[in-house]
Amino acid sequence: MQRVMIIGQPGSGKSTLARRLGQCTGLPVVHIDKIHWQPGWVERTPEEKTRLCHEVEAGERWIFEGGHSTTWSNRLARADLLLWIDRGLALRLYRVLRRTFSQRGSTRADLPENCPEQLRNLPPFLRYIWTSRHSARRKMQRLAGSAPSHCQVVRLRSNRDVERFLASLAQHANGATEATPAQR
Repeated sequence: MQRVMIIGQPGSGKSTLARRLGQCTGLPVVHIDKIHWQPGWVERTPEEKTRLCHEVEAGERWIFEGGHSTTWSNRLARADLLLWIDRGLALRLYRVLRRTFSQRGSTRADLPENCPEQLRNLPPFLRYIWTSRHSARRKMQRLAGSAPSHCQVVRLRSNRDVERFLASLAQHANGATEATPAQR
């Protein structure tokens, strides 16, 4: 495992899984929010985001979590593992609300500096989560179904699935011969 693509809707746990996986594997972790945003919540242009994504994707080793779906097919072609975190809407909304209120005024590790959690950003973000919930899930389902044969696909639907997946990596690293089976 050298290149891992992680997808999921907001609040699904992509950043957390990417950090944990990076700790387990030693692979460098790239968060899409650090590509999407510049300090001070300044959004990059689509062209700049695409260019930066392609630079990461060209690397030999990475864990790349998040969106900018215009580059997904390129990323998937290079990935040897696709992790799709497929969690329910209620849980994701709860996590986004909890994160916003608990980290209000501070910048998360998966964001550029000077991008503090702010309540004023919450309503449009919640609206985006609500309005994209079905279309985004369908897009991720199509992506997982289109994975090339060299790319293992693992769909994680619960905390238990995530823990089992990480435990299987630890077992594999300790000499076990069987990894988590792909779930297409």
